Amino acid sequence: MAVCARLCGVGPSRGCRRRQQRRGPAETAAADSEPDTDPEEERIEAGAAALSGAGGGRSAGPSSPPRCSLLELPPELLVEIFGSLPGTDLPSLAQVCTKFRRILHTDTIWRRRCREVLHRYRHILGLWQPDIGPYGGLLNVVVDGFFIIGWMYLPPHDPHVDDPMRFKPLFRIHLMERKSATVECMYGHRGPHNGHIQIMKKDEFSTKCNQTDHHRMSGGRQEEFRTWLREEWGRTLEDIFHEHMQELILMKFIYTSQYDNCLTYRRIYLPPSHPDDLIRPGLFKGTYGSHGLEIVMLSFHGKHARGTKITGDPNIPAGQQTVEIDLRYRIQLPDVESLRDFSELSRIVLEVGEQVRQEQQQEGGPEDSEGEPRPGPVQPHAEPPAEQGREPGDGEALAAAEQPVQSGQGQPFVLPVGVSSRNEDYPRTCRMCFYGTGLIAGHGFTSPERTPGVFVLFDEDRFGFIWLELKSFSLYSRIQATFRNADSPSPQAFEEMLKNIQSLTS
Repeated sequence: MAVCARLCGVGPSRGCRRRQQRRGPAETAAADSEPDTDPEEERIEAGAAALSGAGGGRSAGPSSPPRCSLLELPPELLVEIFGSLPGTDLPSLAQVCTKFRRILHTDTIWRRRCREVLHRYRHILGLWQPDIGPYGGLLNVVVDGFFIIGWMYLPPHDPHVDDPMRFKPLFRIHLMERKSATVECMYGHRGPHNGHIQIMKKDEFSTKCNQTDHHRMSGGRQEEFRTWLREEWGRTLEDIFHEHMQELILMKFIYTSQYDNCLTYRRIYLPPSHPDDLIRPGLFKGTYGSHGLEIVMLSFHGKHARGTKITGDPNIPAGQQTVEIDLRYRIQLPDVESLRDFSELSRIVLEVGEQVRQEQQQEGGPEDSEGEPRPGPVQPHAEPPAEQGREPGDGEALAAAEQPVQSGQGQPFVLPVGVSSRNEDYPRTCRMCFYGTGLIAGHGFTSPERTPGVFVLFDEDRFGFIWLELKSFSLYSRIQATFRNADSPSPQAFEEMLKNIQSLTS
């Protein structure tokens, strides 16, 4: 009976809700690393053994049915049992032992509760992009203990592109009694307060704060701006000497703070992967000059790869394709000394760009089902035209040049003199390079145009892009995070998602 009493939630919860309120997404899996044994488990097993043995001095006869401890049941069965209990019993149950607490962090239990207890919110788990004008964002909605929490993921402080992502909670849904839930706004620095979530349709929802006074600070807008600046950039305005960068920062604060966490979100999917992809697709952090670090989604589409902005800026908004790589045109970099000369690299890239233009004209510019030019009759790793016209035997020299890359040694890489980079700590070897184009535009996304550049693949988790016209270099580093409920149901659904987020800022 003692075990049954514990399962029914008898006894204090010992402050478990307070600990849940302080938990971040990175701590959700902490219970998985705890030891399997627990003194409380031993006590429960002893009590269960006493229950299954003789009671009041009587010995069990041979016909007595065998009994076992609840702890001996397989995890799959415990998940089914715990999932059927009322939500108010779960805090006490989590305090029984380490094993129960670990099982209560199983997604299956909370997905079921989203369906049964919080059916209104069953569609909001996964990745979302907020509609914040050109700036966008990345929201990850997860189940965390007794809450559904919306975490806004933020890039590390500029220019530390290899640092881990930062995150802050924007809202949470408290799993309360059956058929009820409490929505709380987490924006600001005065703790959780009353909020509201409206499900627009399956792939869209909105949040509203009902107590925006909780977002205000006693020092007024000046204190709010300085606090935001420390969180967003990790510095003070006095530390930023570039006047244009100061203007961009102030503009972003004024624009984003006016929403007061009253936002509309649209679902985004992670790109599907294929064994033939150059590297694993996914989300990356990238350097964008005075705009700081931004989030880019790398995806592969046949002979092309695309980098789509998940966060953006007033020049190139979120949702636009910041870079496009033509995997049919491999660029063979010159030796390191020649590579230091920007004019030499520019000559090579522009000649490849001219070859691309001529072949597209010869093909008449037909497009495939995805709206891309159909591949022409060129080799998958076509080298710059400057090296064409060789005798057939010259292919052996190219193969010899590629041997270091295929053996994993890579080829030396250095930025040409005059090319600026926010992060000088870029890799000094690369695997391969391809011709690509980058999207540039004036303030307000005026006069957008695609200009030639070089896609530089460093390793599985890092790549770069040299913008010839801007004489600038962007370094991208993979976001090392696991996102659940974010896989695309089909390649067609992913393509449709890309079109939708691009159309919002076109």
